[in-house]
Amino acid sequence: MSTSSNHIPKTQEELEAEWELVQQAQQQPRAFGPLYRRYHEPIFRFIYKRTGDESLSADLCSQVFLKAMQNLGSYEYRGLPFGAWLYRLASNEIAQFFRKNRRHRVVHIEEEQLQLLQDEMEVDDKIGLEFRYKQMQEIIEQLKAEEVQLLELRFFESRPFKEVGDILDITENNAKVKVYRLLQKMKKMLKKLA
Repeated sequence: MSTSSNHIPKTQEELEAEWELVQQAQQQPRAFGPLYRRYHEPIFRFIYKRTGDESLSADLCSQVFLKAMQNLGSYEYRGLPFGAWLYRLASNEIAQFFRKNRRHRVVHIEEEQLQLLQDEMEVDDKIGLEFRYKQMQEIIEQLKAEEVQLLELRFFESRPFKEVGDILDITENNAKVKVYRLLQKMKKMLKKLA
């Protein structure tokens, strides 16, 4: 088992060890350091992918960890990495920022993510990559913020449905249903563009 400070726990043993770190931090705030070091970079990247602005991402990331420290006493272990809770806090900070400032979200799609999304949508692969990329960007720009967030968590970050559900504060089954419906909606939108 890796004990690296930025190793995200995956096994039950690693999750339980992380829960012990959280409990120590709940008792003694100075013990939050290892959790901060483990999750700061992934949370920053998560925010940056949505804002495209390094300075703004640093500010929002600071807010996430401040809120995490302030609310650590209310955190409860649910069999998921502590990071799922941090990602939920980050999602809320991002959504609040965009609501307040009426700015457009930034969505970065890489080629392999586009292919995965297209495979899930069961879309024909005969059209060129550049054309598909353009179409998907158009479609994503038309989606609601909650739908974009679902795509990002499930396909661009490859999170399991259980974790997606926890981040969005919905059940695992609800996350599956929402993703399935979103893919169907996007497939219809894609057919209209083609």
